[in-house]
Amino acid sequence: MTQLRCAILDDYQNVALKMADWSALGDQIDVTVFDKPFASGDEAAAALKDFEIVCAMRERTPFPRTMFEALPKLKLLITSGMRNAAIDMVAAKERGVTVCGTAMVGNPTAGLTIGLMLELTRKIGFEHARMKSGEPWQVTLGEDVDGKTLGIVGLGKLGTKVAKIAQALGMKVLGWSTNLTPEACAEAGVTYATKEELFAQSDVITIHVVLSDRSRGLVSRDDLGRMKPTAYLINTARGPIVDEAALLDTLQAKKIAGAGIDTYSHEPLPIDSPLRTLDNVVITPHLGYVTAENYKRIYAETIEGIGGFLKGEPLRPLN
Repeated sequence: MTQLRCAILDDYQNVALKMADWSALGDQIDVTVFDKPFASGDEAAAALKDFEIVCAMRERTPFPRTMFEALPKLKLLITSGMRNAAIDMVAAKERGVTVCGTAMVGNPTAGLTIGLMLELTRKIGFEHARMKSGEPWQVTLGEDVDGKTLGIVGLGKLGTKVAKIAQALGMKVLGWSTNLTPEACAEAGVTYATKEELFAQSDVITIHVVLSDRSRGLVSRDDLGRMKPTAYLINTARGPIVDEAALLDTLQAKKIAGAGIDTYSHEPLPIDSPLRTLDNVVITPHLGYVTAENYKRIYAETIEGIGGFLKGEPLRPLN
């Protein structure tokens, strides 16, 4: 069998080859790891034009129609997860490219969401950095989340898990999304609210809906304007779900207490982004799904997917 070239994309931590047993594929593939994001679609296309197999990590590298047209040798594209909005599935099918996915472990984003909330309210990392730099002692006054209200936009599996953790911390939880019903809220022990009520009454608001044409811009300037001046917004879903220009204006004017942000319209977040300079923002580089347990599952099933494709039996096909 002719050896096929396989590209592993966006392995920022350089761990892909350690997370699973790639030797299981024998000498059928020649693997190349790309550990840095591509500066542009053109750069990505130039780097990948000779590969038959590409392993994508979530939505880090987009695969629009132009990318498929620029990769004549591509036969298999495997993405982590069973959904990737950055892949043009129609174009892939038209070009004869099989697209497959992998499972993911649990809801690691729930832990990050709570971590961002605690950082915003207790300034753990801020005080840690001060002590490491030799500052004498405490300067912040924390806020207790016990008794506060958490508003959750999107009460699916992830939103429900966040709700349970918040309830364990003594928080009251409100829920809203476009299709959410009072009955579904009741099953999760969450109080149903209208969108207006949730934004006006919550002390912390966290977003857990999938990015789609319907949810793009779901959190508007008007919604942000309804928030308490003491409230926080957390976004570990997708950047475009929030009107980012409106959020930046709101934060710069200090109309809300702050925000915890893990996802952005443009990733990696540009070095000159104003978000990097604001003292009322906690920012992380899209860490929601980035855990060792998740990566082990992703890469193990990536290898399974490649093996299935080589046998003519694609696993977990998406197109």
